[in-house]
Amino acid sequence: MLTDYEIASSVIQQPIEKIAEKMGLKSEHVIPWGRNVGKICLKAKDLHEPKAKMVLVTAMTPTPAGEGKTTLSIGLSEALNKIGKRSIVTLREPSLGPVFGVKGGAAGGGFSQVIPMDSINLHFTGDIHAVTSAHNLLTALLDNDYSRVEQKCLLPREIVWNRVLDMNDRALRNMVIGLGKEAGMVRESRFDITASSEIMAILGLSRDMADLKKRLSDIIIAENNDGVPLRAGGLNASGALAILLKDAIMPNLVQTLEGNPALIHTGPFANIAHGTNSVIATDIARRYADMVVIEAGFGSDLGAEKFFNLVSRSEGMVPPDVVVIVATVRALKFHGGVKIKSLSEPDVTAVEKGFANLKKHIENMRSFNRPVVVALNRFGSDTTQEIEIIKDLVKEAGSQCFEANVWAEGGKGGVELAKAVYELSQQDHGEVNYTYSFKDEPVEKIRKIAKNIYGAKDIHVPRKVENKIEQRKKWGISEVPVCMAKTQYSFSDNPDLKGSPQNFILEIADIKYAAGAGFMVVYTGEIMTMPGLPAKPAAALMDIDENGKITGLF
Repeated sequence: MLTDYEIASSVIQQPIEKIAEKMGLKSEHVIPWGRNVGKICLKAKDLHEPKAKMVLVTAMTPTPAGEGKTTLSIGLSEALNKIGKRSIVTLREPSLGPVFGVKGGAAGGGFSQVIPMDSINLHFTGDIHAVTSAHNLLTALLDNDYSRVEQKCLLPREIVWNRVLDMNDRALRNMVIGLGKEAGMVRESRFDITASSEIMAILGLSRDMADLKKRLSDIIIAENNDGVPLRAGGLNASGALAILLKDAIMPNLVQTLEGNPALIHTGPFANIAHGTNSVIATDIARRYADMVVIEAGFGSDLGAEKFFNLVSRSEGMVPPDVVVIVATVRALKFHGGVKIKSLSEPDVTAVEKGFANLKKHIENMRSFNRPVVVALNRFGSDTTQEIEIIKDLVKEAGSQCFEANVWAEGGKGGVELAKAVYELSQQDHGEVNYTYSFKDEPVEKIRKIAKNIYGAKDIHVPRKVENKIEQRKKWGISEVPVCMAKTQYSFSDNPDLKGSPQNFILEIADIKYAAGAGFMVVYTGEIMTMPGLPAKPAAALMDIDENGKITGLF
């Protein structure tokens, strides 16, 4: 059996100019980044009005077996093109942390991939590195003022702006900096992963360069002794930060295995950030396609919830027309109590038990008043009986279920799914029912997400967090959306609670006001913003030979 890399390498890639032409872009609006990758100039937005219908692809709660959400998103877009609809898939940029950590590459799989998959999974066009550099420049400017006490520029009581790195490195979660002669003031600090950087969120949510610069200026970096927020604008930093992001703000154009356009831009994680590709990329795609497929990170309780409640309510954005939930027989059995090593064995009882997880995800997405379709990613070990039971259960839950075999067949394996999605997208489903109002109190917003999306009995907010929320109200958090930071492995804040847990209390650990991004981050349980490598990192299985052939990437 061919590996994903071997399949990707066997395809003759078209010059990026041909892909741009197929998409309808003018040559002056595409900057080639090598032979097969391009940057789309923001002026490309000026030529057309946004008209495409949007399909949001999410999934049931992730399992170690993998559900193939990226693969399905790409395959669905290929299938839509096969049935005669101009479709563009929009994806996030892979972070080096997960690539070399848990799961390897993130450009799809089998015959449903975006290429060049090795470049996409590695440094790509340098966007994430640009975010890292901009973030750490702001930290350096802050520390420069902080160390020069005689300037009395900041003298903050509390610094809330730490450093970031695009790699999983648990040793950097907590540290002491400023040691040594003329190194500044000694204090505790930390690194977070770049995907969690507020600058990554800002880049993903900005509409244009002017909006980007304003958001950068609004970043809160510290709090002074009077409780007043100190912002990046106070250091005159926004211009320099924007310079580092001047290329990164332009979406990246690549191609699918079948030669269709795909946009890949920004990389916020859905468990600790908002979890979808950039507003700019989505906006451009909507102007050059009939259908736009958007992938939201992790399960519907994370990326999809944030897309509805946060991203789609951004200026210039609209909510999706259809939601597709990716599921697998194996994932249902895992949530039904089956161990990883036994997932290939038929187990109807476990499928029925594990359906509680998928059912909750269906209920979540239907709560927004949008049609929901379940895409069942096929695996060779799936039995007919297991598949038919899932279809019946999905129907009882008020949705449709379609088998998808895009990994093995590319777009051909998703045609029936594509037809159903397209038909639903053409219907008028009315206004979206959002989980909360921006005018709700901050704690009430959190509670509504916890109870209505996660299924929690209630939330527990410690007094120190309550005090911080009250203090941050003075900074402007009262009428902003909420970005929940929560484990991706459970509806709860406990990754060991599988299926659809009930009667749990969601523990609120901390909050942060990301003023530049325009939302409040809520940290739950023991969520980490700097992941660690697993016992057997994916990096240990990777290699490259003298001819540049890569093995083990995916």
